[in-house]
Amino acid sequence: MKRLPALLPTAFLLLQGFAAVPVTANDMGSRDDARLAGRSENGTDHAVYWSSSDAAPVIQAAYARPDTASPTGHVAMVQPITVAMTDTPSRLSRRRDRRATPGGRREALLTPSRSIAVPAGEQYLYGSGEAAAAYIQTYNALETYLLGIAADRAIGRDVRSVVLAPGATLQKPAFLPCDQKPMAVVFDIDETVVLNLGFEQASLAAGGGYSAERWDAWEKSGSRAVSLVPGVQDAIKVARDAHVEVIFNSNRSGANADETAAMLNGLGVGPVAYGKNLWLKGDGGSTGNGKDTRRQDISVHHCVIAMVGDQLGDFSDLFNARDLTIAARRQLPAGREIRLLWGHGWFMLPNPVYGTALKGTPAEIFPADKRWTPGSAPLPDPATTESK
Repeated sequence: MKRLPALLPTAFLLLQGFAAVPVTANDMGSRDDARLAGRSENGTDHAVYWSSSDAAPVIQAAYARPDTASPTGHVAMVQPITVAMTDTPSRLSRRRDRRATPGGRREALLTPSRSIAVPAGEQYLYGSGEAAAAYIQTYNALETYLLGIAADRAIGRDVRSVVLAPGATLQKPAFLPCDQKPMAVVFDIDETVVLNLGFEQASLAAGGGYSAERWDAWEKSGSRAVSLVPGVQDAIKVARDAHVEVIFNSNRSGANADETAAMLNGLGVGPVAYGKNLWLKGDGGSTGNGKDTRRQDISVHHCVIAMVGDQLGDFSDLFNARDLTIAARRQLPAGREIRLLWGHGWFMLPNPVYGTALKGTPAEIFPADKRWTPGSAPLPDPATTESK
């Protein structure tokens, strides 16, 4: 439960379908209600009201003024919180349904009938059939690809690695040699093999946002609150049946290697052992979130014929070069020398919840020549424009 000040000079409420409207302390004085201020899951300030009715507490959302607040308005934006209130001679301190606490403070417990709203990206990734279909589609394609490459190796054809060699670029890619090394497929873990449902739920309940401390605790103790990504278990079985070794390459911490291995084994995608087929942050001399050095070390003993991930960095660190603009990074996966790798060695999964994809201002996302205002003159037909 989160403790928040009961009175702040100004707060805002983000409502689904309503603009954020400032609510001031003066507005608050017009009614005998306790005002609660906090933050929504996306970091936007909000204010709600606790009805002064003698009946069970009702949360009211202030989307205009307190006097016109709807008694049922958008409770989904507010999570259950415990609010500590200073004992003052105001009307707020005279409520019969507050409990006195040591130190002269009073406490009010709110229990809304609805939980906090789930962001759209999480609704899609963790709850939708559309995301499940996208996962299954990708893993079906991976199975077909692995069986084809394994058949090529079986009849003596050369197979190639899909790991970029040191010094290669995305414009001039070169790949590490395979020779006769055993074949392997490399998986990222988070939102590639497992869905971190418990972590995202806990983050949402805490007010949203990423916490390194919470993530470390999650790696240590969250193994029972995950689920397998749809389709991944079958794909891993197909890989092993085709004599393609399964390797995991994650930016989880090496300090929690035993817990991560135990989680994967408990989910039925093992055997997994750190130092054998589990590679974690810092292994192979890797620094930061880069994975290239780990991929190159894995390739010393394996021919990596496929990689699966939910971030471009799961395939090459070159996608995350610091000097790349949003527009330039957007174009890299479609480059002439790279585009054929998608679905043919590189397998990308959706992730609208977190990661390197989620950045960019409106000006960066929407080019000037692709903007439109209702009622404006029709834009030239693209085909006509290109033909001139």
